[in-house]
Amino acid sequence: MPSLIDIRRRIRSVKNTQQITKAMKMVSAAKLRRAQDRVMASRPYASLLREVLGNVAAAVATDEQAGRNPLLARREEQRVLLVLITGDKGLAGAFNTNTIKGAQRFVSERSGMAISLELVGRKGRDFFRKRGVKISGEHVGLAAKPAYGDTAAIARKAMEMFRDEAIDAVYLLYNEFKSVVSQKMTLTRVLPAELPEQAMPTDYLFEEPPAEMLAALLPRYVETEFYRALVESAAAEHAARMTAMDAATSNAAEMIEKLTLYMNRVRQSSITKEIIEVVSGAAAAE
Repeated sequence: MPSLIDIRRRIRSVKNTQQITKAMKMVSAAKLRRAQDRVMASRPYASLLREVLGNVAAAVATDEQAGRNPLLARREEQRVLLVLITGDKGLAGAFNTNTIKGAQRFVSERSGMAISLELVGRKGRDFFRKRGVKISGEHVGLAAKPAYGDTAAIARKAMEMFRDEAIDAVYLLYNEFKSVVSQKMTLTRVLPAELPEQAMPTDYLFEEPPAEMLAALLPRYVETEFYRALVESAAAEHAARMTAMDAATSNAAEMIEKLTLYMNRVRQSSITKEIIEVVSGAAAAE
């Protein structure tokens, strides 16, 4: 049976851990508000950009030159680039594990293809560095403060590889933010770009030729998809960490309660034992 000193030390240790998890929860909650604001600001822009792209695509539907845009070229998928977005830190529940397992499943399902990984986030990088997978690039520190310029540089690199026919397709794998308690792992293909279809396209009068507008909008569309994926992942990470730290704080409180109850029982047993020894000694002295 552990001594009272050992139990008190364990209670003190759990209380210290509880303070840390509680502080981490509050920090993640504050960061989540800012990240959620970025998500809500990026979604309308991405949605409107897709709508405009669909209208322009409808205007050039019969233009063969526009259809030969290199970002629209469809080839048999033999060389694929997977852009995996994970977090830079742990303690976020299954946030990083789910995306890493999703990436492993992606690679295993395409065993006959040449798969290369563009890794955004320290956790994904550290995992696949030891797995013998072809890595085309590593990016650490982007999740803390997602910047459009950084993500656009990754997108431009992917577009250049696609134009040069070094790869046949580009996929994004990340956690999409749904709510504080829900994140959805999302796999989406960004190249070759799929033009949104308009059921009843609006008859616009374009100042510039629609084919030129399509050529200018497609790279911006791909860059926006990369940026939105990183922003969604950042918000989902903070939400997952806040939920995990809340659960850890509650578990610590339950453990403290159980240890306190156990400590009281040990102390009561020790007092009872001492009383019995005193009574027995007094009875023997008589």
